[in-house]
Amino acid sequence: MISHKKFNWKVFITIWLATIFGVIAIIPYSLAVQGASLEKIATQIPIPLLLAIQIGQNAIMFGVATMLGLFLANRIGLGAPILEGFFARQRVREQIRSIILPSVILGVVAALIIIALDVFLFSPALKAELGVLAGEQGAQSIAKPAAWQGFFASFYGGINEEVLLRLFLLTSLAWLGKFVSHTAEGRPTLAVLWIANILTAILFGLGHLPVTAMVIPLTPLVITRAIVLNGLAGLAFGYLYWRRGIESAMLSHFSADIVLHVLLAM
Repeated sequence: MISHKKFNWKVFITIWLATIFGVIAIIPYSLAVQGASLEKIATQIPIPLLLAIQIGQNAIMFGVATMLGLFLANRIGLGAPILEGFFARQRVREQIRSIILPSVILGVVAALIIIALDVFLFSPALKAELGVLAGEQGAQSIAKPAAWQGFFASFYGGINEEVLLRLFLLTSLAWLGKFVSHTAEGRPTLAVLWIANILTAILFGLGHLPVTAMVIPLTPLVITRAIVLNGLAGLAFGYLYWRRGIESAMLSHFSADIVLHVLLAM
């Protein structure tokens, strides 16, 4: 059986502070996307106060998610190996080098596949289903964020979404699955990891529907698009997480978002 690692408070604090940074970094992007909605709310609550409340709420949520995620990851052989090694005063330079290329490549490839599927498959189908007029109304319903806003929003995707979905959710599902099927060392089997990864990827896709609903009506095709496009990337990030650590998944997600939210916005 694998020995349970001791909870590393330094790793927890580092990741938690990074999620708080991510929450703040996405504010310009959110203001660009949800400006009209926020103006209505501002008649009752000033926007600065509303943002402060949201930052506080998110800090608590991501603190809990980070703590539980690391706690369970320690029990199934997952976690943040580079941060753990760094705080243990080990040399992690080679570990960092080993994740950079595969993480960035997989993130960029995932983004390019998403773009290709959207352009050649889903966009024509959506135009046929919803009509050009619906597309024009959706395009006018929100402002298009600038590249710099997309850049800062990429930190939220790379850090916060990976903490919530991979470190917390995938880990929790894999930990539960371990009681059904595990290796001789007490780790979840590969089948359990893939099932947890697929379920997490589906939820990752569904999590994008609130923003999508601001642009176009949520039809079965729209929901399928969100699950497929975001889910494919989620599968890649989940694979990197259990193979190379949460740092690799974060870097890959960040790289994909740079392509989707920065390069496409230029």
